[in-house]
Formats: sequence, structure tokens, C-alpha cells
Amino acid sequence: MGTRLRPEGTMPWMPGFRYGALLPPLALNLLVSDTERAAAFYRDVLDAEVHYRDIDFAAVRVGPAEVMLHADHTHDDHPWSADLAGGATRGVGAQLRLLGIDPDAVEARAREHGAQLVAAASDKGHGWRETLVRDPDGYEWAVGVLIDPAKGPFGPHEVSAP
Repeated sequence: MGTRLRPEGTMPWMPGFRYGALLPPLALNLLVSDTERAAAFYRDVLDAEVHYRDIDFAAVRVGPAEVMLHADHTHDDHPWSADLAGGATRGVGAQLRLLGIDPDAVEARAREHGAQLVAAASDKGHGWRETLVRDPDGYEWAVGVLIDPAKGPFGPHEVSAP
């Protein structure tokens, strides 16, 4: 692990090994420039529960997803460190998709908090009503809910020829 800036003698909310054991089989770890700013975005725009935050690390739950936010300096020994310090764009080519969060409410909160709204809430052909927002570090989130016919019922159906 890289540099820790948390004051000497202060303890995190739980030991790292305990948190690691509690993580679901799939969790996200995002490197961010400022844990306070990032955690505020997730709380204010995506209605996340912030479990813990300090200068080095934040743990948040966005809907059913557990998201770790590590400050850049905690990974200063990682090969990405130089690119991040040089201002490399984060998250290019990846879109974090989360089903079950009201896209209209997210859009409204994004506008209220001045977050970057990539696309307004709209119904999509893949069966979601979704909105696209970017966090302060540039990670793009597509959040939405199922719409007809994706809601079901599912079963055999005929597909008409083009």
C-alpha cells in the first residue's frame, strides 16, 4: 500500500481485514483525488450510505453495490500513480451500471448539486429508464430501473424477421 495521511494513532472504523471479509463477491475500488469530495457526490447524488470516510479512504454503499474510494496517495506505489498524478482521465471506457435506482431522482439531485449530468433520464431500447452521471473524478454511472417489456413476464416469444 502507498502513503497514508490519516493522523498517526487514529484508527479507521474497522480493521482492513474485517472490512475485506465483509465485502460482497463483486465490489468496486475507485481511486479518487479527494475522498471527502467523492463521498459527498455519492451521498448527495446517488443517495449512497457513507459507512466511513477519512483522508485516505471512504466506504460507501450505492444501492446494492459496495464501493471503496481510495485516495490517490494510498496507491502511490502502483504503476497507475504517475498517470493519475499527470492528470490522466479516469474510467475511460468503463461505465458502471446499477439497476434499481430511480434515474429521475438521480438526475434531479445531480442538477441540484451541480454534478456532471451526461444524459438526462430517458427510456432505452435495452429495457431500462436510465440517466448517466459522472462523479468528480470522471467515473461514469448509468443508473436506472426496468421498464416494459423488460419487466416481464419472460418466456418463449416469437421474434419477427427484420
